[in-house]
Amino acid sequence: MSFETILTPDLIEKYTSGGYWQDRTITDYLDDWAERTPEKVAFVDSRREITYAALRTEVDRCALGLRELGIEPGDVVSFQLPNWIEWVVLHYACTRIGAVSNPLIPIYREREVGFMVGLAGSKLVVVPREFRGYDHVSLVESLQHDWDAFEHLLVVGDPEAPGSWETFMATPWEERRDPAELTGLRPDPNDVTLLIFTSGTTGEPKGVMHTHNTAVAANAPLPKRLGVTADSVIHMASTLAHLTGFLYGARLPVQNGATGILQDVWDPKLFADLVERHGITYTSAATPFLHDVVSLPGIGNREMSTLERFCCMGAPIPRAMVRRAKEVLPGMAVLGGWGQTENALVTLGIPGDPEEKIVETDGYPWPGMEIRTVDAVGEAVPAGSEGRLQVRGPFLFVGYAHRMKLTQDSFDGDWFDTGDLAVIDADGYVKISGRTKDIIVRGGENIPVAYVENALYEDPRIEAVAVVGMPDERLQERAAACVVLRPGASLTFEEMQSLLREKGVAKQYWPERLDVLAELPRTPSGKIQKYQLRARFDAAE
Repeated sequence: MSFETILTPDLIEKYTSGGYWQDRTITDYLDDWAERTPEKVAFVDSRREITYAALRTEVDRCALGLRELGIEPGDVVSFQLPNWIEWVVLHYACTRIGAVSNPLIPIYREREVGFMVGLAGSKLVVVPREFRGYDHVSLVESLQHDWDAFEHLLVVGDPEAPGSWETFMATPWEERRDPAELTGLRPDPNDVTLLIFTSGTTGEPKGVMHTHNTAVAANAPLPKRLGVTADSVIHMASTLAHLTGFLYGARLPVQNGATGILQDVWDPKLFADLVERHGITYTSAATPFLHDVVSLPGIGNREMSTLERFCCMGAPIPRAMVRRAKEVLPGMAVLGGWGQTENALVTLGIPGDPEEKIVETDGYPWPGMEIRTVDAVGEAVPAGSEGRLQVRGPFLFVGYAHRMKLTQDSFDGDWFDTGDLAVIDADGYVKISGRTKDIIVRGGENIPVAYVENALYEDPRIEAVAVVGMPDERLQERAAACVVLRPGASLTFEEMQSLLREKGVAKQYWPERLDVLAELPRTPSGKIQKYQLRARFDAAE
């Protein structure tokens, strides 16, 4: 499948000549480190560990197997795997042959998976037999007849099943196909390598496309600012199917010849155990993860001295949490950052920043990434004034899959309009002050409001609905559903949950409060005034 992008020769020349796009793929780095440090551990997960040499061997075998299944350069492979080494192997194998990786978050269910795989036009889907009690195979089997391009299913964790990943990986594909063909399949670094979905504001998720160059560029500045080296031990508990996990969990270790520690189920006690066992030096996660770590009983008595950096993305860092972190983990620097699926991590704090910069801003731009704030007509606003936040630079995505008009509408010239409101101070640090797009951020996870509302509107009992954010000490926001019912109808919180379950909406998106109202506040033209609904919860805080 071919994807239309916004890449132009001028854009390629700009970032290549500027040194930001290095024309390298992630498998180039894998090959480098497999040659230089073959016996070094590349990744550890909850089930096994793998060296750089063994990782390259598995990646190449998987790549040849994908070719045997008929996967061609440009084809999409979707996979809904936990933070396991198999995730890394499959992504790197897709890279090796020029296929496009489409990782799906494990919590997604019928509604999300059905839409995403259908839009992606995936030939192959890879899932676990079971993860956290959920039957992913049955999910695919219930949806596959609606996917026109679908041809194959591989299942991890069921060696006896048809389409077993274990059997697939044990097959000596190199005896059936010439391994030399992989060299000839190395993709152009400006080809699309990643199709990753982000929450939509118009009722459907958006397929964000990144190239090899944009993905590599996003990780390139981390060694200088954060001290990442081949000696680093890099932890990731956020799903690898988020851009945070994708960049800093699945790829950052290999770009630097480091060791990656993958945690598939978040548990702060297990995290502390992993730090002690493996000497973890760096982790990236949403702010609630930090809250859990610094609140862990006895954390100050654990051997956590190797942990130097905790980078928080997705939500502000409360001042009390930063001070608590300094108290119980004095050797660890807490840094806040801001980014989106479309533009990776645009800003991050700098080690040594004063406390006010850590808690009152969302960091400073990475080299090459430019930010500005503009007013309603697109004119730049002065430092210290709120405006619409726009971004451009080498980490920026190359378009929404099969949505060129939406892509074009998201840009103001070559500036991407983020949908966020922000203030940039005189030092160049940014503070996100609000969102023009209707999204709730629950612990770093975007809840697509229109998408949830559309699912609720399908219930005949509901006359009108507005899903808004309510403050939460740990997660920053939780979703609340404010509904008006049709005459004579009733709806309980449990019935709303059952409705969303039946609609196949991911549980993470379900509103955690239901308010049945006589009417919703509206403008004279009939538009719902969500700020009034939010104010109800702000006042009750």
